[in-house]
Amino acid sequence: PDGLVYVVSWVDDSLQRCFQVMQTDDRTLLDEWMARWTDLIDFEVFPVIESAEAVQRITPSL
Repeated sequence: PDGLVYVVSWVDDSLQRCFQVMQTDDRTLLDEWMARWTDLIDFEVFPVIESAEAVQRITPSL
């Protein structure tokens, strides 16, 4: 869907699992995209942030 961007993907060396990075500000777009594939694929979703943002978040605690 518009507003959901494919960034990159990796496949493990046994060709059993794909790790895909998608980018959106609207989680419902990701849910809509995944709904098209749920008959074939099981999904696990982990929100991530860039390392620079992680540094900003943790720095005040150091």
